[in-house]
Amino acid sequence: MPRPPRADVACGIYHVLNRGNGRMTIFRKDEDYEAFEKVLYEGLQKYPVDLISYQLMPNHWHLVVSPREDGAMSKLMYWVSMTHTARHHAHYRSVGHGHLYQGRFKSFPIQNDGHFLVVCRYVERNALAAGLVTAAEDWRYGSLYNWRGGKCGVTLASWPIPRLPNWLDRVNKPLSEKEESQLKRAIDRSQPFGDVDWVESTAKKYDLESTLRNRGRPRKFPQTTK
Repeated sequence: MPRPPRADVACGIYHVLNRGNGRMTIFRKDEDYEAFEKVLYEGLQKYPVDLISYQLMPNHWHLVVSPREDGAMSKLMYWVSMTHTARHHAHYRSVGHGHLYQGRFKSFPIQNDGHFLVVCRYVERNALAAGLVTAAEDWRYGSLYNWRGGKCGVTLASWPIPRLPNWLDRVNKPLSEKEESQLKRAIDRSQPFGDVDWVESTAKKYDLESTLRNRGRPRKFPQTTK
């Protein structure tokens, strides 16, 4: 099966996701989260990419990034995934025991307006939504904890637009059904996330139009005879 197309252009904003192979646990203890943050920090020193927000979960992670050069996001994520996998297997003495990740990372472009804030809310409340904490700001391995003054192993870039007032309260409230549905589609299909016109123009500009089409074989109609 051919790989789906992917946008990766300078100054774009992207949500990036990867999961453990078979949804296996990637981070078993605090040191595992810290080790990944160290790899991510090193990668951000090597490749011109800004880390805007993130959250690490037991079997997956979310990043919101903006490359400063065309193609830099893919280079960063390849390096991070390969380096983290090698170090993880070395630590757990599991070299040769199979893949750590389910495959290459998934990503989608984000419109730089309220849609960007929706994605960041989604990322920063992920642990709360999963029932791992009772307040989003209590999860140690994410940008919200860092923004609240907690110690973090990576350096965060300034946001392209300011956080809304009462941001903490907003993050702790569930997304609307419409926001959840649109985000799920964007994640599942690597589809641009924004208003209708922006999504269509972005898909056309970066050859992502296949992400807008419904999956499955074209519907067959019965043949008629004249």
